[in-house]
Amino acid sequence: MTTVAHLATLVLSLLVAPLAIRAQQGPPPWRIGFLGAESPATSQHFLDAFRHGLQDLGYAEGQTITIETRWAEGHHDRFPALVAELVRLPVHVLLAISSPAALAAKQGTHTIPIVFIASRPLSSGIVASLAQPGGNLTGMSLALGEEFAGKWLELLREAVPTVSRVALLWNPANPANAAYVTALQVSAQRSGVTLHPQGVADPSQFDSGFAAMATARAQALIVLTDPLTVRYRDQLVALAATHRLPAMYGFREFVDAGGLMAYGSSMPAMCRRSTTYVDKILKGATPGNPPVEQPTTFELVINLKTAQALGLTIPPTLLFQADEVLR
Repeated sequence: MTTVAHLATLVLSLLVAPLAIRAQQGPPPWRIGFLGAESPATSQHFLDAFRHGLQDLGYAEGQTITIETRWAEGHHDRFPALVAELVRLPVHVLLAISSPAALAAKQGTHTIPIVFIASRPLSSGIVASLAQPGGNLTGMSLALGEEFAGKWLELLREAVPTVSRVALLWNPANPANAAYVTALQVSAQRSGVTLHPQGVADPSQFDSGFAAMATARAQALIVLTDPLTVRYRDQLVALAATHRLPAMYGFREFVDAGGLMAYGSSMPAMCRRSTTYVDKILKGATPGNPPVEQPTTFELVINLKTAQALGLTIPPTLLFQADEVLR
């Protein structure tokens, strides 16, 4: 072999060697952004469920994936800055929990795939179509249409048949909430119930909000699920107990904290389920192609200890409907 041939072989081997090494090593660990609406103190189990879902799909944290967590601590105004941090890293996929988180992510990046878990993604403006989300977003809807809100009122009236005045605690800063307020007003009118909506955008407004409910002589309470209300669920449950208001919530976490009853989707289950979207995207799926998944199962959880403390006797027919009864 000539000297020129030897040199050519040597150069070729030097060029190919790094490529072979890279092929053996595979792609670098995928970086996944987890944008939580509350805090680890109140919602660590959401992140744990997400981690378990990824493990079930064969991902190993620290080896094939890394998870970058950011928490808004129940404050919507923190989302844009948190999204900007994750975009700068950058992450390969971003999971946004709650409608405000999803909207901030949508505004913060048009290229990084976003998977969301949010209430009413259509009316909130997160996507234009559930069947074809388009763009860089897809995910899961927490609830169905406005008729779902009427179920809260129906179940609450089953627990407290004599109720005629119901307070509604909601956060006007969350765009997903307005449709539920309207739906509840329609349902209340049809049922002959007077609804007293009470908007709160900050924990400092909780005491005055409950004072207003007392002035309105509310006999029961519905609390709309929101990063703010979930973050401060212990305080809200305590205020409901102090004012002796039987209350309906959207997440079972409120019942675990001492609330009377909850009906809705399981957030840990949805966090776990969201990993299937992350997996599809990491394997090459176009983010906007998978349709938004709507929940097919809901859980009714009742706290009998709280019912007894309020002097309520929960009808056997309602207990029979419950997925879980805390005694």
